[in-house]
Amino acid sequence: MTGLTASGPAPSRAPSPAADPRSILEQLESGHVRAAGPDPTAPGGWRVRTEVKAAILERFADRTTIDWTVGPLRFRDRSSVPPRDDLAGGPWRIVPGGTAVRRGVHLGDGVIVMPPSYLNVGAWVGPDAMVDSHVLVGSCAQIGARVHLAAGVTIGGVLEPPGARPVIVEDDAFVGAGSALLEGVLVARGAVIGAGVTLTGTSRLYDLVRGRVLGGTVDEPLVVPAGAVVVPGSRTLAGAFAREHGLSVAVALLVKDRDAGTSARVALEESLR
Repeated sequence: MTGLTASGPAPSRAPSPAADPRSILEQLESGHVRAAGPDPTAPGGWRVRTEVKAAILERFADRTTIDWTVGPLRFRDRSSVPPRDDLAGGPWRIVPGGTAVRRGVHLGDGVIVMPPSYLNVGAWVGPDAMVDSHVLVGSCAQIGARVHLAAGVTIGGVLEPPGARPVIVEDDAFVGAGSALLEGVLVARGAVIGAGVTLTGTSRLYDLVRGRVLGGTVDEPLVVPAGAVVVPGSRTLAGAFAREHGLSVAVALLVKDRDAGTSARVALEESLR
């Protein structure tokens, strides 16, 4: 499903977590199930797997805590959702320096995680993705293949309400430094989000190429079109008070469609892999 799906196994019908003898965390890590999966009949082309999210929430019902020691650092958290302890020897790079990957996070082959970063339960990170320094990948977020999350990016998480769509960044997208993607926004395949852009599920995106305004709702969050190049902008506020004080509000602008020049600017040096 070109232009719709993040890479990796995504069965049309996710198996019930309760019917599988393995824990929900193991199923998520292996990619056997996902918190959201591609479905061309669903809004934005993705279907939320409410039963998977419910199974994750059940883990938090156990309030038992436990201590971990990693080098000179000590941690205390829910025993039911510990950090992954199987990262050594895997088909990825977890660069030293303070990164934490929680149980239930799927890491595709060739993923690179720069320190310090945090990847929360239920997140999916596709093959050859780059998670740069100071990045948060929130619970159940879906990050596609070859995506680059630049330094300081925040990808919001979602576990409640169980039906809410997680943030989705499809294959080959680039998210610039300091950007924030929140509340179920979907960045379609190959889109480029410039540094410092904040998008929520109900944001308005001003398309200067086609002369239109794209928006989203709580039920059907914003979809950034495939190949869009989005940068921060501002819009002058109406009213006498706003005019008197020269006030404006930050907005997101779709300024062009991705081309060869854009792709060259955001390409990751192969030597870094």
